[in-house]
Amino acid sequence: MCAQELNGTVCDKSFQQFCQLLASVIHHDYHDLLESLKNDYAPFDPNADTRQLTAITETEKAKRQKGFANNFAKVLNAANFEQITEQDLQDALHEESLFKVRLEVEFDDFEQVVFYRRGESTKSETLRSFWGLRKQTINFTNYDRVAVFITFKDKQHFANKNKLPLGFEPGATIVKLFQNVPKADLEMLFPNSEVRMRPIDKIIIGGSALVGGIVVLVTKLGASILLLAALLAFWLGWRQETVEMTQQHFISFAIGMGVFGSFIFKEWSKFKNRKIKFMKALSDNLYFKNLDNNAGVFHTLIDSAEEEDFKEALLAYSFLLKNPEGLSAEELDKQVEAWFASQYQCHLDFEISDALDKLTKMKLVKQTEQGYQAVSLAKAKQTLDCYWDNIFTYNS
Repeated sequence: MCAQELNGTVCDKSFQQFCQLLASVIHHDYHDLLESLKNDYAPFDPNADTRQLTAITETEKAKRQKGFANNFAKVLNAANFEQITEQDLQDALHEESLFKVRLEVEFDDFEQVVFYRRGESTKSETLRSFWGLRKQTINFTNYDRVAVFITFKDKQHFANKNKLPLGFEPGATIVKLFQNVPKADLEMLFPNSEVRMRPIDKIIIGGSALVGGIVVLVTKLGASILLLAALLAFWLGWRQETVEMTQQHFISFAIGMGVFGSFIFKEWSKFKNRKIKFMKALSDNLYFKNLDNNAGVFHTLIDSAEEEDFKEALLAYSFLLKNPEGLSAEELDKQVEAWFASQYQCHLDFEISDALDKLTKMKLVKQTEQGYQAVSLAKAKQTLDCYWDNIFTYNS
């Protein structure tokens, strides 16, 4: 896209060489950051398949945890993620789920909870109820990408609660990456979320059980209940006539109780099956939304951050190269955004400050009184090539 925009201004082959050098330099810088993330995360990785040869002190663990959190936030910021506020999380817990599943989360089990998101859009969904007879179209906020960073409390916390953690290790830090998550369903991304019945589901199941129970009592146990009531009244002195209980009465009562017990078991099974149905809907939904887990998230986010940095730097440099007299930061920002809007019908907020900071640090632009000017393409390649050649300087 940039080469096409610069067509006739610079040599295409020379520009492609510049792009290759720029991408390589950015990739090397992020490689160091990736190694730091992996080393700091190692003591907390729940999926580690290597042994720790030496014990790590609590002080060292705290130091690594802090270093990991800082570097992870740096990568997310470079990949254009934004932190989801505490208010957004609380709103998600109180809003109705699009998947008709009510979840509860025990926040007390977490030492640290941080959510990040990238790409916010408004989508619509048609929900069906009453066996498809009723349709309702709702609009909701959707996040294209959501990164989750959660640290669990230590073993002592779970021991005090007499609770065995399932699926995770106390004190571990989990990192997950999801796609296409509605804002109202952020709570489903918590590892300890539990499915609960919604009030409407309780009313439906409870109402059905009540009506069915009355019918069973009247049709199957009506006569036996009246006979037992008469017998009880005689024992309490409320009735003078004697009551005779024959073997046939006992058999009828036992059969009626068996039918009633069977009805209770059926209703209980219906309740459990409905809960299992909700859990399946939750797991099916998460299966297709999950992109990566734990250490694998680093590679995905590092790659994304590299791409974002490269694109931002390349766009800013290309437009400055196209305007040799130079541009102010505001002018450059407007030109890039207008170009995307007119050429590709894409409306975006270009991170001009990040792009100019990178180019200035790499000495690919120079700041003047009028704004910023790009160094020549030949000079830019020479600068990047010199940087690359001097990455490792070992003295004999």
